Amino acid sequence: MKIERGDIELAGVCKSFDGMSNVVDGVNLKIADGAYCCFIGPSGCGKTTILRMIAGHEDPTAGEILIGGHNVVGLPPVQRRTAMMFQSYALFPHLTVRDNIAFALRVRGMAKADRLRAADAMIEKVRLTKFADRLPAQLSGGQQQRVALARAAITEPRVLLLDEPLSALDEQLRVQMRQELRRMQRELGITFIHVTHTQLEAIALADLVVVMDNGRIKQAGPAREVYAQPHDRYVAEFMGGQNVLSGRVQKVNGASFVLGQAASSAIEVPLRVRSSLGVGDKIDIAIRRDDVALIRPGGTLPAGCSTSLPSRVLAIEYQGYFVKVMLDTVPDDEFVAYVPEKTFFADPLAVGDVVVATWPTDLARPLA
Repeated sequence: MKIERGDIELAGVCKSFDGMSNVVDGVNLKIADGAYCCFIGPSGCGKTTILRMIAGHEDPTAGEILIGGHNVVGLPPVQRRTAMMFQSYALFPHLTVRDNIAFALRVRGMAKADRLRAADAMIEKVRLTKFADRLPAQLSGGQQQRVALARAAITEPRVLLLDEPLSALDEQLRVQMRQELRRMQRELGITFIHVTHTQLEAIALADLVVVMDNGRIKQAGPAREVYAQPHDRYVAEFMGGQNVLSGRVQKVNGASFVLGQAASSAIEVPLRVRSSLGVGDKIDIAIRRDDVALIRPGGTLPAGCSTSLPSRVLAIEYQGYFVKVMLDTVPDDEFVAYVPEKTFFADPLAVGDVVVATWPTDLARPLA
C-alpha cells in the first residue's frame, strides 16, 4: 500500500489508557489534502493524543484513522507517510545541520551522495544554506526549529505533525516562525497538523481550526468562522475576543428577540440559530469586544444600535493599536470593549468613569 494523498478522516476515534475514561471520545473529522489544520484546547483536552494517533505512535481504542482513503490503524509511521516534529526539536548535538537533516535518509539506507544532495536542497528551502556546517549549539532557537522542520520534511511525508512547535520561542520569533511554517507548508504542498494552546497562533496559521474540550470537538471550521461565529459559550470564551452574556427571552419579535436579566437593560438580538426560541427560554449571546462602542452619558447612540447598557470603567489596558476597557456592565461577569487607539485618546476615559456600552444590534449573536 502506498499513500499518495494527505487527506485525513477520523471516524469515531476513541482513546483510553488503562481502561479509564476516554481521553479522546468519539471524534469525527475530515481534513483535506494539503490543508493546514490546528488543534487547539486546554491542557488534557486530547489534542496531542489525536496527533500521536495520526502519527502512529498510539493506536485508538476504537474507531478508524484514514489517510489518503486507507485505514492506517496498526501501521507504522513510515507506511502512513507521516512525520512528526517534536516540541523539543531533538536535534543530534554532535551532527551538523546537513547531517541532522540527512539522518532519516541515512537510516533508510540511501546512498551518502544522494542523501546529502537531498539535504542540501531542503536546507535551501528553509534558508539555512550558510549554516549547513554548523552544530545545533551554534544556531538560534528559530534556526534550530527550521532544522527540525527540514529533518521531518525530507522523508517526503504526506502528513507533517507538529506538537506545540512554537512554545519555546519568544514572541517576536514566534511571529516570524508562524510565517515560516505557512510558507513551508505551501511550498511542500502537504497536510500540516499543528497542536497549540495559543488562540492567535491557530487563527494566524490554519485553514481549519479544531477547538477541543474533554476529548471532544466543540467546533471545527475556517479560522475566521470559529473566531467570529462561535457555536457556544465554551468556544466563544476559549477563543477570546467575545463578551458572552446569559439571560432569558423576554419577547420574540419575528426576526429578533429581547434578552433580559443579563444586565440592567434589555438586549435586542437577531434570531439566527434557534427559530423556535420562546419566551422564558434561557440562552447565551455573544458580542465581539471590538464591536462595542462606549458613549458618554447623554450622548447619542450610533445608527443601528438599540441596546444601551450603563457601565462603569473598572480598568484600562493600553494594547498598542487598541485600548482594552473593562466594565462592570454585567454583575459577576467580565465585559470588555476594545476601543481603537485613536478613538480612545481623542476623549480618554479614566477608571471610575460612567459610560454607556452599545453595539450594532445585528452584530449580537445567539449561541447554541
